[in-house]
Amino acid sequence: MNDLHNKIKRRLQAASRVLITSHLRPDGDAVGSSLALALALLDLGKGVQVVLSDGLPASFTHLPGADLVRTSADGDFDLFICLDCSDLKRIAPALADHRSPDIIIDHHLTANPFGELNLLDPQAAATASILTRCMPVWGLKITPAVAANLLTGLITDTLGFRTSSTTPETLRQAADLLEQGVDMPVLYNRSLVRRTFEEAKYWALGLSSLSHSDGILWASLTLADQSHSGYPGNDDADLINILSAIDDDLVAIMFVEQDALRTKVSWRALRPDIDVSRIARHFNGGGHKAAAGAEVTGPLLQVQETVLSITREMIAHSPNEIREN
Repeated sequence: MNDLHNKIKRRLQAASRVLITSHLRPDGDAVGSSLALALALLDLGKGVQVVLSDGLPASFTHLPGADLVRTSADGDFDLFICLDCSDLKRIAPALADHRSPDIIIDHHLTANPFGELNLLDPQAAATASILTRCMPVWGLKITPAVAANLLTGLITDTLGFRTSSTTPETLRQAADLLEQGVDMPVLYNRSLVRRTFEEAKYWALGLSSLSHSDGILWASLTLADQSHSGYPGNDDADLINILSAIDDDLVAIMFVEQDALRTKVSWRALRPDIDVSRIARHFNGGGHKAAAGAEVTGPLLQVQETVLSITREMIAHSPNEIREN
């Protein structure tokens, strides 16, 4: 591990132009980690681009460095870093076609080592947690602006320090970041609580489709729902987290129509002995034990029928595939 850290430090120090990216439909950890690393490298005088092909979600436009986010790369770069992304196919196709990343930093249980240097820690609560631990080792300073982004990554990926991935290290890191003068109530409210009117309408349409049977709770969002509500994203606006708070089922699933032939599927385990990452892997997806996802080829209704059938089968007939002994 020391050798890996030394290699990463040398690459960061030697680089002049750095490209930082993360996964499609970026969440708070993807955005916070990307902006934190970008700001720290800018402080060293590096040229930095942050490319998130789906753009910056409205929940994170308040973060320091938000204006750095762009949807495509411009010009050449001599260091390519991918954060919080478990698979090459989850970054922008234009970037994936360019070349493989030089450095991967990720915490997903299903992460693949698709870079030249791969720092993977599935025990970490967030990629922001890995960065909080490692950036000082690499000679990068955690300023108040950097700290705000790192804390956003911790807050969002632990749902406000409520997930089982929250550890004593996570809370100590949060305390250290708070000592930089970060306003955690503001970050918490903007990233987890506050919603736009369009998001609320979008949620209402999704909740109107809510169903459950055989230990599975599910809802769906269509392109028509997106248009009717005026919601600008192509995700579920974190509605899956509302579903995961509902009692008496084993698994919650959110289906989001991307186009006529693609559907985004998100799973959440509603009990600690369920590992939904194994279900997601069946559909060439991945994630964490308690939260996973996949993009499944097919129209919404067809994908919904298939995913529900396979999930039921894995719960009922192959419990060892998704449950701990």
